[in-house]
Amino acid sequence: MPDGASCPAGTILAVEPLAVRPERCAVIAEVAQGHDGSLGLAHSFVDLAAEAGVDAIKFQTHIAAAESRPDEPWRVTFSYEDATRYDYWQRMEFTEAQWRGLREHCEEKGLGFISSAFSVEAVELLRRVGVSAWKISSGESLSFELLRHLGADGLPILISTGMSTNAEIDATVRECRALGVEPVLLQCTSMYPTPPERLGLNVLDDLRARHGCPVGLSDHSGTIYPGLAAVVLGAVALEVHLTFSRGMFGPDSPVSLEPAELRSLVAGVRFLERARSAPVDKDAVAAELADMRSLFGKSLVSTQALPAGTLLTDEHLTAKKPATGIPASARASVVGRALRTAVEAGHVLDLDDLVDGPR
Repeated sequence: MPDGASCPAGTILAVEPLAVRPERCAVIAEVAQGHDGSLGLAHSFVDLAAEAGVDAIKFQTHIAAAESRPDEPWRVTFSYEDATRYDYWQRMEFTEAQWRGLREHCEEKGLGFISSAFSVEAVELLRRVGVSAWKISSGESLSFELLRHLGADGLPILISTGMSTNAEIDATVRECRALGVEPVLLQCTSMYPTPPERLGLNVLDDLRARHGCPVGLSDHSGTIYPGLAAVVLGAVALEVHLTFSRGMFGPDSPVSLEPAELRSLVAGVRFLERARSAPVDKDAVAAELADMRSLFGKSLVSTQALPAGTLLTDEHLTAKKPATGIPASARASVVGRALRTAVEAGHVLDLDDLVDGPR
């Protein structure tokens, strides 16, 4: 499709949807404004995310005139070149052709392409570009006009709940279901960084029980630990911020994962998925390990030379590896029994050595 051409309302380009399923957590690398308005750096993030093995990369699509006013206050005043937050949003804008180039780069790397839309105009731009899923940020969870523009595509809709009350989440879920959409609810706490006490891992189960929706985690802790815990708790989606270095400029760098950390997180997620998919039967495992049990187990051994007819006492017995004779656990049943034949010191006792044992 030529640059700038539009798709009919309610359609998107043929982009593979993000797979959201219980058996495999979709790991999403969030760039947000980590590119600081540099298209080249944005493409470098695509390469970085692909190398880490994530399922998708996520940006944010801002159109300043459509989403903000010039008097919007800073959350944190950090920019050295933008006089206002409005100016900052303008500097973060990419053209439609540039967004399409990023999406194509993602396809080449086998990554899903996602970008949070902060206005209806951004939704329509992204619809023309093609996305793998829709993402509604915490501050937009009650923007039902925005939600109605997303609901016709049949794509997964991920909704962060970082600033939402339970009543507000209820309303959002009702709106989604009225549109025929089953949302993925992401537990999130809009604190940067999020301390352990505010992660709310318990909320995953609460959201699942309250709404019957698939759930996930959008994490701002800057560590890999909450994501690993979320997978064990059944998260189907995990969003974490990505940076080349936490020393980079930008408001999200301190709460982001560096490349080696993201690779470790992805490896840990896949490891835990395999573990969760294979319930263990302890009896079956013990049977599989019978030879090892024999090697590491212990048998009853005579502590000294003993003549035939000796009534065995506790002092006559010790336990040593391997477990090839009478098990050490049977010691109480052997004490008081008589030897059939004489034995040397260090003899591994067998039931045939006992008078009332089998012949």
